[in-house]
Amino acid sequence: MRSKRPRAPTSPIEVANRKTDEQFIADYLLPGTAKDSPWTATWTHPKTATKYTLTLTQPSNLSQADLNACFNLLVETSKTDYENSAGRWHPDKKLKEMTSPDLRYILVKHEQTGQLQGFTSLMPTYEEGQPVVYCYEIHLKPVLQGTGLGSLLMGFHTTVALNLPPITKVMLTCFLSNARGLAFYRKLGFERDDISPVGRVLRGKVVEPDYVIMSKRIRPDSEGL
Repeated sequence: MRSKRPRAPTSPIEVANRKTDEQFIADYLLPGTAKDSPWTATWTHPKTATKYTLTLTQPSNLSQADLNACFNLLVETSKTDYENSAGRWHPDKKLKEMTSPDLRYILVKHEQTGQLQGFTSLMPTYEEGQPVVYCYEIHLKPVLQGTGLGSLLMGFHTTVALNLPPITKVMLTCFLSNARGLAFYRKLGFERDDISPVGRVLRGKVVEPDYVIMSKRIRPDSEGL
């Protein structure tokens, strides 16, 4: 019996998600413009001059130690928001999400110690039929907050979107209780997306969502076709 050939990717997003980390950087992060953040493998703290390394990797290439470090940082920065949300905190569910095969992590490590100090994760995907780059996570240790690193990392999401038609926007989800995060995203040009949930009537009471879906358009729809 003849074995079937692997099915060839049929969309730009599927092509992107099948690329190696090296190919992904070369095709979607290195070509930079004034509108985005071209890729860099190093970053220097503007106040302390401490050097950090930036590494892009898929979950399949992520060491268990790095995955644990990312999860622990998420717990440090966001567990309370999850616990106070309607969906509550489910560590096993979150860990499963964090190992989704099409994710790409950008790890920020102290150059000398190798300790993880921050990360973001992204995925080219479809959200309600729209091709987008979705920001799943971005978390930084306090020493790196307010340094411009967060803006650089979010800029990489835009870089990927600009280099990957038919994607027209970057999207993310933020808890409404995360006032600092909301202000940060708005400063970067993110706004409430049309698909973000609204209040609904349940048993005679209006139940408001505890999160918002935000997006930043990076090209008109016509350019992505």
